[in-house]
Amino acid sequence: MRLVINLFLAAVVIGLVWLLISSIREPIAFQAEKDRRERAVIDKLMEIRTAQDLFRNITEGFAPNFDSLKYVLENDNFAIVSVIGDPDDPDFTGEIVYDTTYSPAIDSIRALGINLDSLPLVPYGNGATFDIAADTITYQKTIVPVVEVGVKRKVFMGNYADKRFARYDQKYDPEKPLKFGSMNSPQLSGNWE
Repeated sequence: MRLVINLFLAAVVIGLVWLLISSIREPIAFQAEKDRRERAVIDKLMEIRTAQDLFRNITEGFAPNFDSLKYVLENDNFAIVSVIGDPDDPDFTGEIVYDTTYSPAIDSIRALGINLDSLPLVPYGNGATFDIAADTITYQKTIVPVVEVGVKRKVFMGNYADKRFARYDQKYDPEKPLKFGSMNSPQLSGNWE
């Protein structure tokens, strides 16, 4: 009888030790995985922001989808204007000459190491794509282009895409997106900055 009680107590102690270890490991594993996945998504969002900025330099607007973004950046050119003379100098008496040359945008994309084919794909998203929206708005009596690109955390967080993990990080919400830009104001900052 005494042996049975000792074995039972040993099993209970082992079970409690296992619960204690797993309760310590889970928040550490969650934070490490959250940081790793969010960093990969933020890096991809920064690439998309760069590509959208290049698109805006060519078209004076933002791409409303990834197909048009890819098409313009693969097939269009940047206009490079050289000014000979100083148009701001009141003492300048010579002729001001504007010389325009064109440079393929794809050269800049390659130099930056941006892969346009995988650009829409969310890291750890199992084939999911980023949400993208672009338009123009009236901001301070001026029509300006705006863009917003992002993805909800639940798309790329895998096993940690549950609200119960908010107990380890008070700001964690799987429904809240990681994004840059805004459809209400002309800004390109990300909500991680």
